[in-house]
Amino acid sequence: MVIKISFNATLLKTDPHEHPVLIIGQLQHLQLLSFEDVRVKLEPRVTADTWANALACLHPSPTDTCPLYLDLATVAALPTKCSRHNTSSRAHSVTKLVSGNVTGVNETVVLVCEKRDLFASACAVARAFPLFSRKNRRGGAESSTVNVEFIVVDSGDRIIFNSLLPSEISCIENVARGIRLAAKIVDTPCNEMNVTHFLEEVNIVAGELGITPLIVRGEELNSRGFGGIYGVGKAATAPPALCVLSHQPVGATKTIAWVGKGIVFDTGGLSIKGKTAMPGMKRDCGGAAAILGAFYAAVRGGFTENLHAVLCLAENSVGPNATRPDDIHQLYSGLTVEINNTDAEGRLVLSDGVVYAKKDLKADVILDMATLTGAQGIATGKYHGAILTNSDVWEQKGIDAGRISGDLLSPVPYCPELHFSEFSSSVADMKNSVADRNNAQVSCAGLFIAAHLGFDYAGSWIHIDMASPVHSGERATGYGVALLCSLFGNYTTCSLLQQFAPSVAEPPLKKVCL
Repeated sequence: MVIKISFNATLLKTDPHEHPVLIIGQLQHLQLLSFEDVRVKLEPRVTADTWANALACLHPSPTDTCPLYLDLATVAALPTKCSRHNTSSRAHSVTKLVSGNVTGVNETVVLVCEKRDLFASACAVARAFPLFSRKNRRGGAESSTVNVEFIVVDSGDRIIFNSLLPSEISCIENVARGIRLAAKIVDTPCNEMNVTHFLEEVNIVAGELGITPLIVRGEELNSRGFGGIYGVGKAATAPPALCVLSHQPVGATKTIAWVGKGIVFDTGGLSIKGKTAMPGMKRDCGGAAAILGAFYAAVRGGFTENLHAVLCLAENSVGPNATRPDDIHQLYSGLTVEINNTDAEGRLVLSDGVVYAKKDLKADVILDMATLTGAQGIATGKYHGAILTNSDVWEQKGIDAGRISGDLLSPVPYCPELHFSEFSSSVADMKNSVADRNNAQVSCAGLFIAAHLGFDYAGSWIHIDMASPVHSGERATGYGVALLCSLFGNYTTCSLLQQFAPSVAEPPLKKVCL
């Protein structure tokens, strides 16, 4: 079934018998609603007494639901408590409640929230409706529409309807589409989402935006010096590629590059993964998928500066042409890398990508996003991506954007003078995997990329490792799209993204030395 999501600024009149409804909010906000506020969604099936009794029955610990009419009208309460490292929107609980209480037909989700939580809450609903499925369902409708409607609570506990402009609704729809696109790419197995298929998705987005992608692929990668991307992907049937989407508006004074790891499947190469570690490696393109989705939403939102999406696409396969441990590759930076672990491949492709962003695109701000290390899940957990950066200002902006968007972030140490020695090699400029796997693996993996960019890079470099939050259970989350739209919201003309951008001052260009 294909599910379309439609966002509306106010409540549309529906009968829950024909059009089921789920009302979600924090208990304190739900209790502000009178029956008159929601009767257009509940009558004639639900009375004022039923509504009042349902609210009295809610005891979230951490969440709770109460049926109002069969399973066709439900009110759900979000967790009461929210710590400082969580998003005040309770976005993860929103997604779970929506996923567990929708009926699969044309229906409505009503979000009751403060304005500060509106963006994250809307994105959380989008995550509950993944696009990819190969289940053969017989009977039933082939498509349905979920209407998402808003009741906003202001700081004075007043209820506000029609709080969003049409342009802001359009912005939310663009971000939601980016989230669902990223999740679809990540959910799709490699037999349907190899490098060629990924490039087809890129071309669809590029066509809608009126952009012609730059694609360097196969042997051309090797001849042009992209030894990282070429070395990782050369054993696969579908050749690896560097793909660049560029948005260059008139009057731009700054250049920003988002670089994404797009390993469409990771066997581990000749350092092959075990039988329990390999399933799920279709998700190793999550960084590139998120950047593609965010690029779409950001350009639709009127991005005012030069913005480049640099997608590093490859399948880390096994075959006669596969890179061997002990092989030495020269990357686009000119530095040589001794391969001691072919399963540490993401840093190789990203290193080529960030150096291209620096040398060819002249980027002032370079952000790379990747499902880079299993250690990320150990260091910062299933819900928080890890942020590593040469700028304390961008670190704080990233953390704030995580709370605002629901794509949470937590910092890891940036300390190349203590950590980069882990990559010491006797025969090359560096190895590609650490000597001591117990020494800040998440930081070390990011520093490998920074080393090719140069620790003296005068611009701002931000690395986001999102190996664990890229999925929840067996489904992709579209993590990263909302995060980037919030983090760079001040670079758009979209009033909504500007509202939900972190407020920390822009960092100056500076040189950070070892």
